[in-house]
Amino acid sequence: MTAKNPPPNKWTNYLVDIYVQGRPPVLGTVSIKDIEEKAKEAMKNHIAAYMYTFGSAGTCSTDLANKRAFENYKLVPRMLVDVSNRNIETTIFGVTYPSPLLVAPIGVQGVLHPDADLATASAASNVGVPFIMSTASSRSIEDVAKASGPHGHTWYQLYWPRTAELTLSILRRAKANGFTVLVITLDTMLLGWRPHDLETAYLPFAYGVGIQVGTSDPVFMQRFNLPPRENERTRFPFEPEKIRRAALEQSDEEALRSLSLGKEWVAELNSGVFRTWDDLKFIKENWEGPVVLKGIQRVAVRATNDFALVLNSLVRQDAEKAIAHGIDGIVVSNHGGRQIDGAIGSLDALDDIMKSRKVRAAQKSGKLTVLFDSGVRTGSDVVKALAMGAQGVLIGRPIMYGLAIAGQEGVEQILLQTICEMHITLGLCGYGSVNEIIGKKDEVLANLQYKL
Repeated sequence: MTAKNPPPNKWTNYLVDIYVQGRPPVLGTVSIKDIEEKAKEAMKNHIAAYMYTFGSAGTCSTDLANKRAFENYKLVPRMLVDVSNRNIETTIFGVTYPSPLLVAPIGVQGVLHPDADLATASAASNVGVPFIMSTASSRSIEDVAKASGPHGHTWYQLYWPRTAELTLSILRRAKANGFTVLVITLDTMLLGWRPHDLETAYLPFAYGVGIQVGTSDPVFMQRFNLPPRENERTRFPFEPEKIRRAALEQSDEEALRSLSLGKEWVAELNSGVFRTWDDLKFIKENWEGPVVLKGIQRVAVRATNDFALVLNSLVRQDAEKAIAHGIDGIVVSNHGGRQIDGAIGSLDALDDIMKSRKVRAAQKSGKLTVLFDSGVRTGSDVVKALAMGAQGVLIGRPIMYGLAIAGQEGVEQILLQTICEMHITLGLCGYGSVNEIIGKKDEVLANLQYKL
Protein backbone atom coordinates (compact mmCIF):
# COMPACT_ATOMS: atom_id res chain seq x y z
CA MET A 1 0.00 0.00 0.00
CA THR A 2 1.39 3.39 -1.02
CA ALA A 3 0.74 6.25 1.36
CA LYS A 4 0.22 9.84 0.28
CA ASN A 5 2.53 12.53 1.55
CA PRO A 6 0.87 14.81 4.10
CA PRO A 7 0.36 18.39 2.92
CA PRO A 8 3.13 20.82 3.92
CA ASN A 9 2.56 23.21 6.79
CA LYS A 10 4.43 26.31 7.96
CA TRP A 11 5.53 24.76 11.23
CA THR A 12 7.29 21.63 10.01
CA ASN A 13 8.51 23.57 6.98
CA TYR A 14 10.61 25.59 9.42
CA LEU A 15 12.69 22.50 10.17
CA VAL A 16 12.86 21.40 6.52
CA ASP A 17 13.95 24.84 5.34
CA ILE A 18 16.96 24.84 7.69
CA TYR A 19 18.22 21.65 6.09
CA VAL A 20 17.38 22.74 2.55
CA GLN A 21 19.07 26.13 2.93
CA GLY A 22 22.11 24.49 4.49
CA ARG A 23 22.57 27.03 7.26
CA PRO A 24 21.37 27.53 10.84
CA PRO A 25 18.72 30.14 11.69
CA VAL A 26 19.45 33.72 12.70
CA LEU A 27 20.50 32.90 16.27
CA GLY A 28 23.09 30.45 14.96
CA THR A 29 21.61 27.53 16.91
CA VAL A 30 18.30 26.12 18.12
CA SER A 31 19.71 24.91 21.44
CA ILE A 32 18.06 26.89 24.23
CA LYS A 33 21.09 26.42 26.47
CA ASP A 34 23.41 27.83 23.79
CA ILE A 35 20.98 30.64 22.99
CA GLU A 36 20.94 31.66 26.64
CA GLU A 37 24.73 31.81 26.63
CA LYS A 38 24.68 33.88 23.44
CA ALA A 39 22.25 36.31 25.09
CA LYS A 40 24.57 36.64 28.06
CA GLU A 41 27.48 37.30 25.71
CA ALA A 42 25.44 39.89 23.81
CA MET A 43 24.77 41.70 27.09
CA LYS A 44 28.27 41.29 28.58
CA ASN A 45 28.84 45.03 28.72
CA HIS A 46 25.50 45.45 30.51
CA ILE A 47 25.41 42.35 32.67
CA ALA A 48 23.10 43.95 35.24
CA ALA A 49 20.44 44.22 32.52
CA TYR A 50 20.94 40.55 31.69
CA MET A 51 20.60 39.54 35.34
CA TYR A 52 17.53 41.73 35.84
CA THR A 53 15.72 39.86 33.10
CA PHE A 54 17.07 36.36 33.56
CA GLY A 55 17.59 36.23 37.33
CA SER A 56 15.18 35.04 40.00
CA ALA A 57 14.22 35.55 43.62
CA GLY A 58 16.48 34.55 46.50
CA THR A 59 18.61 31.51 45.78
CA CYS A 60 16.80 30.95 42.45
CA SER A 61 15.35 27.72 43.88
CA THR A 62 11.87 28.36 42.46
CA ASP A 63 13.28 28.85 38.98
CA LEU A 64 15.13 25.56 39.43
CA ALA A 65 11.94 23.89 40.71
CA ASN A 66 10.15 25.03 37.54
CA LYS A 67 12.77 23.38 35.36
CA ARG A 68 13.00 20.23 37.49
CA ALA A 69 9.23 19.80 37.38
CA PHE A 70 9.43 19.50 33.60
CA GLU A 71 12.32 17.06 33.95
CA ASN A 72 10.35 14.89 36.35
CA TYR A 73 7.48 14.36 33.91
CA LYS A 74 8.41 12.20 30.93
CA LEU A 75 6.44 11.76 27.71
CA VAL A 76 5.15 8.26 26.91
CA PRO A 77 4.51 8.00 23.14
CA ARG A 78 2.01 5.69 21.48
CA MET A 79 2.67 4.07 18.11
CA LEU A 80 0.86 3.11 14.88
CA VAL A 81 -1.59 5.98 15.02
CA ASP A 82 -2.19 7.95 11.82
CA VAL A 83 -1.32 11.49 12.82
CA SER A 84 0.06 12.49 9.41
CA ASN A 85 -2.18 15.56 9.25
CA ARG A 86 -1.89 17.33 12.58
CA ASN A 87 -3.85 20.36 13.71
CA ILE A 88 -2.37 22.44 16.50
CA GLU A 89 -4.97 25.20 16.38
CA THR A 90 -6.72 26.00 19.63
CA THR A 91 -9.66 28.19 20.60
CA ILE A 92 -9.32 30.45 23.62
CA PHE A 93 -12.12 32.81 24.65
CA GLY A 94 -13.87 32.20 21.34
CA VAL A 95 -10.86 33.06 19.18
CA THR A 96 -9.06 30.39 17.17
CA TYR A 97 -5.28 30.73 17.27
CA PRO A 98 -2.75 28.90 15.04
CA SER A 99 -1.11 27.28 18.07
CA PRO A 100 -1.49 27.14 21.87
CA LEU A 101 1.63 29.29 22.42
CA LEU A 102 1.38 32.83 23.82
CA VAL A 103 4.07 35.43 24.52
CA ALA A 104 4.21 35.99 28.28
CA PRO A 105 4.07 39.55 29.60
CA ILE A 106 7.62 40.76 30.24
CA GLY A 107 8.45 44.29 31.31
CA VAL A 108 11.42 46.58 30.74
CA GLN A 109 12.39 45.04 27.40
CA GLY A 110 14.10 48.29 26.55
CA VAL A 111 17.15 47.29 28.60
CA LEU A 112 17.81 44.40 26.18
CA HIS A 113 17.30 45.92 22.73
CA PRO A 114 16.62 49.38 21.28
CA ASP A 115 13.39 48.19 19.63
CA ALA A 116 12.15 46.78 22.95
CA ASP A 117 8.53 45.65 23.12
CA LEU A 118 7.82 46.78 19.57
CA ALA A 119 10.13 44.10 18.19
CA THR A 120 8.47 41.41 20.29
CA ALA A 121 4.95 42.53 19.42
CA SER A 122 5.77 42.63 15.71
CA ALA A 123 7.38 39.19 15.86
CA ALA A 124 4.37 37.71 17.63
CA SER A 125 2.04 39.21 15.03
CA ASN A 126 4.12 37.84 12.14
CA VAL A 127 4.11 34.33 13.59
CA GLY A 128 0.45 34.46 14.65
CA VAL A 129 1.02 34.22 18.40
CA PRO A 130 -0.93 36.34 20.92
CA PHE A 131 1.23 39.01 22.55
CA ILE A 132 0.52 39.84 26.19
CA MET A 133 1.74 43.35 26.88
CA SER A 134 3.15 44.18 30.31
CA THR A 135 2.19 47.24 32.32
CA ALA A 136 5.97 47.56 32.81
CA SER A 137 6.52 47.94 29.09
CA SER A 138 9.18 50.28 27.73
CA ARG A 139 6.69 51.53 25.15
CA SER A 140 3.16 52.93 25.28
CA ILE A 141 -0.04 50.97 24.84
CA GLU A 142 -0.69 52.86 21.64
CA ASP A 143 2.74 52.14 20.13
CA VAL A 144 2.58 48.43 20.96
CA ALA A 145 -0.86 48.22 19.33
CA LYS A 146 0.55 49.81 16.17
CA ALA A 147 3.52 47.42 16.14
CA SER A 148 1.14 44.46 16.40
CA GLY A 149 -0.73 45.69 13.35
CA PRO A 150 -4.32 45.01 12.31
CA HIS A 151 -3.88 41.23 12.34
CA GLY A 152 -2.04 40.86 15.64
CA HIS A 153 -3.70 39.42 18.73
CA THR A 154 -2.97 41.52 21.80
CA TRP A 155 -3.85 40.93 25.44
CA TYR A 156 -3.08 43.38 28.25
CA GLN A 157 -1.40 42.41 31.53
CA LEU A 158 -2.28 44.66 34.45
CA TYR A 159 -0.05 45.42 37.39
CA TRP A 160 -2.91 46.76 39.44
CA PRO A 161 -2.26 50.45 40.29
CA ARG A 162 -2.99 51.73 43.77
CA THR A 163 -5.42 54.42 42.60
CA ALA A 164 -8.74 53.78 40.90
CA GLU A 165 -8.47 56.72 38.50
CA LEU A 166 -5.18 55.50 37.02
CA THR A 167 -6.47 51.94 36.81
CA LEU A 168 -9.53 53.11 34.87
CA SER A 169 -7.43 55.22 32.52
CA ILE A 170 -5.16 52.28 31.66
CA LEU A 171 -8.12 49.96 31.11
CA ARG A 172 -9.79 52.49 28.81
CA ARG A 173 -6.63 52.90 26.75
CA ALA A 174 -6.07 49.17 26.44
CA LYS A 175 -9.62 48.56 25.27
CA ALA A 176 -9.54 51.53 22.89
CA ASN A 177 -6.41 50.11 21.25
CA GLY A 178 -7.80 46.67 20.57
CA PHE A 179 -6.54 44.64 23.53
CA THR A 180 -9.10 41.89 24.00
CA VAL A 181 -8.18 40.01 27.19
CA LEU A 182 -7.16 41.45 30.56
CA VAL A 183 -4.56 39.47 32.52
CA ILE A 184 -4.20 40.62 36.14
CA THR A 185 -0.91 39.69 37.78
CA LEU A 186 -1.51 38.90 41.44
CA ASP A 187 1.97 38.27 42.85
CA THR A 188 3.68 41.64 42.45
CA MET A 189 2.08 43.89 45.05
CA LEU A 190 5.65 44.07 46.37
CA LEU A 191 8.97 43.80 44.57
CA GLY A 192 10.47 40.34 45.07
CA TRP A 193 13.72 39.74 46.98
CA ARG A 194 16.26 39.54 44.15
CA PRO A 195 19.87 39.55 45.39
CA HIS A 196 21.34 40.08 41.92
CA ASP A 197 19.41 43.35 41.54
CA LEU A 198 20.01 44.45 45.13
CA GLU A 199 23.77 43.98 44.75
CA THR A 200 23.81 46.52 41.93
CA ALA A 201 20.82 48.60 43.09
CA TYR A 202 19.39 47.91 39.63
CA LEU A 203 15.78 49.03 39.20
CA PRO A 204 15.06 50.53 35.76
CA PHE A 205 11.67 51.94 36.86
CA ALA A 206 13.45 54.27 39.27
CA TYR A 207 15.20 55.90 36.30
CA GLY A 208 12.17 56.21 34.05
CA VAL A 209 12.56 52.97 32.04
CA GLY A 210 9.68 50.52 32.02
CA ILE A 211 7.21 53.23 33.06
CA GLN A 212 6.14 54.22 29.55
CA VAL A 213 2.55 53.11 30.10
CA GLY A 214 2.55 55.76 32.82
CA THR A 215 4.37 58.55 30.99
CA SER A 216 1.91 58.16 28.10
CA ASP A 217 -1.09 58.25 30.40
CA PRO A 218 -3.01 61.53 30.81
CA VAL A 219 -4.15 60.78 34.36
CA PHE A 220 -0.67 59.88 35.58
CA MET A 221 1.07 62.79 33.89
CA GLN A 222 -1.51 65.29 35.11
CA ARG A 223 -0.05 64.85 38.59
CA PHE A 224 3.08 66.56 37.31
CA ASN A 225 1.21 69.10 35.18
CA LEU A 226 2.73 67.48 32.12
CA PRO A 227 1.11 66.27 28.89
CA PRO A 228 1.23 62.54 28.12
CA ARG A 229 4.26 61.63 26.03
CA GLU A 230 3.79 60.24 22.54
CA ASN A 231 6.14 57.86 20.74
CA GLU A 232 8.59 57.86 23.65
CA ARG A 233 11.72 55.79 23.07
CA THR A 234 13.93 54.84 26.01
CA ARG A 235 17.66 55.09 25.49
CA PHE A 236 19.67 51.97 24.75
CA PRO A 237 21.86 50.92 26.36
CA PHE A 238 20.28 51.75 29.67
CA GLU A 239 22.93 53.33 31.93
CA PRO A 240 21.40 54.19 35.31
CA GLU A 241 24.57 55.66 36.80
CA LYS A 242 24.73 58.30 34.07
CA ILE A 243 21.12 59.28 34.78
CA ARG A 244 21.78 59.43 38.52
CA ARG A 245 24.92 61.56 38.12
CA ALA A 246 23.16 63.89 35.73
CA ALA A 247 20.33 64.35 38.20
CA LEU A 248 22.23 64.63 41.46
CA GLU A 249 25.51 66.22 40.38
CA GLN A 250 24.48 68.32 37.39
CA SER A 251 20.81 69.03 38.27
CA ASP A 252 19.85 67.94 34.77
CA GLU A 253 16.15 68.68 34.36
CA GLU A 254 15.34 65.64 32.23
CA ALA A 255 17.21 63.28 34.56
CA LEU A 256 15.53 64.75 37.64
CA ARG A 257 12.14 64.33 36.01
CA SER A 258 12.92 60.70 35.16
CA LEU A 259 13.71 59.97 38.80
CA SER A 260 10.56 61.72 39.96
CA LEU A 261 8.31 59.95 37.47
CA GLY A 262 9.91 56.62 38.25
CA LYS A 263 9.40 57.00 41.98
CA GLU A 264 5.72 57.84 41.51
CA TRP A 265 5.18 54.92 39.12
CA VAL A 266 6.75 52.41 41.53
CA ALA A 267 4.53 53.79 44.28
CA GLU A 268 1.50 53.00 42.11
CA LEU A 269 2.42 49.50 40.92
CA ASN A 270 4.40 48.12 43.85
CA SER A 271 2.67 50.02 46.61
CA GLY A 272 2.40 47.18 49.11
CA VAL A 273 -1.40 47.31 48.86
CA PHE A 274 -2.69 43.74 48.59
CA ARG A 275 -5.95 43.30 46.73
CA THR A 276 -8.70 40.88 47.77
CA TRP A 277 -11.19 38.73 45.92
CA ASP A 278 -13.87 41.32 46.57
CA ASP A 279 -11.77 43.95 44.75
CA LEU A 280 -12.14 42.01 41.51
CA LYS A 281 -15.69 43.34 41.20
CA PHE A 282 -14.23 46.76 40.34
CA ILE A 283 -12.24 45.29 37.45
CA LYS A 284 -15.13 43.23 36.10
CA GLU A 285 -17.38 46.27 36.15
CA ASN A 286 -14.86 48.30 34.16
CA TRP A 287 -13.50 45.81 31.62
CA GLU A 288 -15.48 44.52 28.69
CA GLY A 289 -13.98 41.15 27.83
CA PRO A 290 -12.39 38.10 29.47
CA VAL A 291 -10.58 38.61 32.78
CA VAL A 292 -7.70 36.25 33.62
CA LEU A 293 -5.86 35.93 36.95
CA LYS A 294 -2.12 35.28 36.64
CA GLY A 295 -0.23 33.82 39.58
CA ILE A 296 -2.63 31.08 40.70
CA GLN A 297 -0.81 28.20 42.43
CA ARG A 298 -3.38 26.68 44.80
CA VAL A 299 -6.57 24.77 44.28
CA ALA A 300 -7.63 23.96 47.87
CA VAL A 301 -6.30 23.71 51.40
CA ARG A 302 -3.68 20.97 51.63
CA ALA A 303 -4.87 18.16 53.88
CA THR A 304 -2.66 17.03 56.77
CA ASN A 305 -5.23 15.15 58.91
CA ASP A 306 -8.85 14.00 58.87
CA PHE A 307 -10.14 17.38 60.01
CA ALA A 308 -8.32 19.08 57.17
CA LEU A 309 -9.83 16.57 54.76
CA VAL A 310 -13.27 17.73 55.85
CA LEU A 311 -12.11 21.34 55.64
CA ASN A 312 -11.13 20.80 52.00
CA SER A 313 -14.75 20.29 51.07
CA LEU A 314 -15.75 23.53 52.82
CA VAL A 315 -13.04 25.99 51.84
CA ARG A 316 -12.34 27.09 48.25
CA GLN A 317 -8.95 28.54 47.46
CA ASP A 318 -7.59 30.39 44.47
CA ALA A 319 -8.41 28.21 41.42
CA GLU A 320 -11.82 27.24 42.76
CA LYS A 321 -12.44 30.73 44.13
CA ALA A 322 -11.76 32.12 40.66
CA ILE A 323 -14.65 30.03 39.37
CA ALA A 324 -16.92 31.16 42.19
CA HIS A 325 -16.12 34.83 41.42
CA GLY A 326 -16.95 34.45 37.74
CA ILE A 327 -13.37 34.84 36.52
CA ASP A 328 -12.92 33.71 32.92
CA GLY A 329 -9.46 32.20 33.17
CA ILE A 330 -6.35 31.59 35.26
CA VAL A 331 -2.65 31.46 34.48
CA VAL A 332 -0.93 28.91 36.69
CA SER A 333 2.32 30.80 37.26
CA ASN A 334 4.94 31.69 39.85
CA HIS A 335 6.31 34.61 37.82
CA GLY A 336 9.14 32.45 36.51
CA GLY A 337 10.49 32.18 40.05
CA ARG A 338 11.10 35.92 40.25
CA GLN A 339 8.91 36.73 43.26
CA ILE A 340 9.11 33.96 45.89
CA ASP A 341 12.13 31.83 46.67
CA GLY A 342 11.47 28.25 47.76
CA ALA A 343 8.09 27.86 46.02
CA ILE A 344 6.82 24.78 44.22
CA GLY A 345 7.37 24.29 40.53
CA SER A 346 4.60 25.74 38.43
CA LEU A 347 3.97 22.46 36.57
CA ASP A 348 3.49 20.74 39.93
CA ALA A 349 0.96 23.44 40.84
CA LEU A 350 -0.87 22.81 37.56
CA ASP A 351 -0.97 19.10 38.40
CA ASP A 352 -2.61 19.85 41.76
CA ILE A 353 -5.08 22.30 40.26
CA MET A 354 -6.19 19.90 37.54
CA LYS A 355 -7.06 17.30 40.18
CA SER A 356 -9.94 19.51 41.24
CA ARG A 357 -13.29 18.25 39.99
CA LYS A 358 -14.62 21.80 40.07
CA VAL A 359 -11.79 23.07 37.90
CA ARG A 360 -12.13 20.24 35.38
CA ALA A 361 -15.90 20.68 35.22
CA ALA A 362 -15.61 24.45 34.73
CA GLN A 363 -12.97 23.93 32.05
CA LYS A 364 -15.10 21.38 30.23
CA SER A 365 -18.18 23.61 30.31
CA GLY A 366 -16.22 26.62 29.06
CA LYS A 367 -16.63 28.61 32.27
CA LEU A 368 -12.89 28.57 33.04
CA THR A 369 -9.86 28.64 30.74
CA VAL A 370 -6.64 27.26 32.22
CA LEU A 371 -3.34 28.68 30.95
CA PHE A 372 0.19 27.89 32.08
CA ASP A 373 3.39 29.88 32.62
CA SER A 374 6.85 29.47 34.23
CA GLY A 375 9.67 27.17 33.22
CA VAL A 376 8.75 26.68 29.56
CA ARG A 377 11.83 26.42 27.37
CA THR A 378 10.99 24.01 24.52
CA GLY A 379 8.20 22.62 22.38
CA SER A 380 8.35 19.45 24.43
CA ASP A 381 7.61 21.51 27.54
CA VAL A 382 4.53 22.90 25.82
CA VAL A 383 3.26 19.39 25.09
CA LYS A 384 3.75 18.40 28.73
CA ALA A 385 1.83 21.43 30.00
CA LEU A 386 -1.02 20.70 27.58
CA ALA A 387 -1.17 17.07 28.69
CA MET A 388 -1.32 18.28 32.29
CA GLY A 389 -4.44 20.28 31.43
CA ALA A 390 -3.41 23.71 30.14
CA GLN A 391 -5.28 25.06 27.12
CA GLY A 392 -2.60 27.60 26.30
CA VAL A 393 1.05 27.96 27.29
CA LEU A 394 3.04 31.16 27.86
CA ILE A 395 6.74 31.43 27.01
CA GLY A 396 8.90 34.16 28.48
CA ARG A 397 12.65 34.09 29.05
CA PRO A 398 13.57 32.39 25.74
CA ILE A 399 11.78 35.25 23.98
CA MET A 400 14.08 37.68 25.75
CA TYR A 401 17.13 35.62 24.73
CA GLY A 402 16.12 36.06 21.10
CA LEU A 403 15.41 39.76 21.57
CA ALA A 404 18.78 40.47 23.20
CA ILE A 405 20.69 38.71 20.42
CA ALA A 406 18.82 39.65 17.24
CA GLY A 407 15.79 41.80 17.97
CA GLN A 408 12.59 40.97 16.12
CA GLU A 409 14.20 38.24 14.03
CA GLY A 410 15.51 36.58 17.16
CA VAL A 411 12.07 36.59 18.76
CA GLU A 412 10.52 35.14 15.61
CA GLN A 413 13.03 32.30 15.65
CA ILE A 414 12.21 31.41 19.26
CA LEU A 415 8.49 31.34 18.49
CA LEU A 416 8.90 29.34 15.29
CA GLN A 417 11.29 26.76 16.71
CA THR A 418 9.13 26.26 19.81
CA ILE A 419 5.96 25.71 17.80
CA CYS A 420 7.79 23.54 15.24
CA GLU A 421 9.21 21.31 17.97
CA MET A 422 5.81 21.13 19.66
CA HIS A 423 4.18 20.13 16.35
CA ILE A 424 6.77 17.39 15.77
CA THR A 425 6.67 16.13 19.37
CA LEU A 426 2.87 15.97 19.30
CA GLY A 427 3.01 13.74 16.24
CA LEU A 428 5.82 11.55 17.53
CA CYS A 429 3.80 11.01 20.70
CA GLY A 430 0.94 9.73 18.55
CA TYR A 431 -1.51 12.63 18.78
CA GLY A 432 -3.03 14.56 15.92
CA SER A 433 -4.36 17.69 17.58
CA VAL A 434 -3.93 19.93 20.60
CA ASN A 435 -7.47 19.21 21.77
CA GLU A 436 -6.74 15.49 21.72
CA ILE A 437 -3.91 15.79 24.24
CA ILE A 438 -5.18 18.45 26.67
CA GLY A 439 -5.71 16.91 30.09
CA LYS A 440 -4.45 13.46 29.09
CA LYS A 441 -1.79 13.37 31.79
CA ASP A 442 -2.40 9.73 32.73
CA GLU A 443 -1.98 8.64 29.11
CA VAL A 444 0.85 10.91 28.01
CA LEU A 445 3.03 11.55 31.07
CA ALA A 446 4.93 9.46 33.59
CA ASN A 447 6.18 11.13 36.78
CA LEU A 448 9.55 9.65 37.65
CA GLN A 449 9.77 11.75 40.83
CA TYR A 450 13.46 12.53 40.68
CA LYS A 451 14.86 14.17 43.79
CA LEU A 452 15.43 17.92 43.44
